[in-house]
Amino acid sequence: MEPPDQPSFLMKKILLIEDMPDSVELVGKILISHGFEFVSAPDAETGLQTARATLPDLILLDLGLPDYDGQTLAGWLREDESLKSVLIVAFTAWPRETVEDMVESYGFNGYIRKPILTVNDFVSRIESFLR
Repeated sequence: MEPPDQPSFLMKKILLIEDMPDSVELVGKILISHGFEFVSAPDAETGLQTARATLPDLILLDLGLPDYDGQTLAGWLREDESLKSVLIVAFTAWPRETVEDMVESYGFNGYIRKPILTVNDFVSRIESFLR
């Protein structure tokens, strides 16, 4: 049981599937400093293996990965029985209209735009998905 003053989203596991090391480092520092468990993978194949091995609560998924695109990976994740209930959030700098269409078409639970402009806004968006 959690202490009463701890929000329920603390210690939730977030998997970031992202190929840009600077983004991975920034997101990791932010999430860890706000009480989340953080795991990352640099490409789609490793991301799928990591998701299966760690069973995260939420996956932040870059749409432009070096091996397969994020939409393909989202499909693989949704087909995997062990990952069906995991939240998948697109993490991208793509235009808002394009991302909104993809969110609907590919089974994402939503999206967060890059770059991260403020830490508080980013963390609030993560928390909103986990409620």
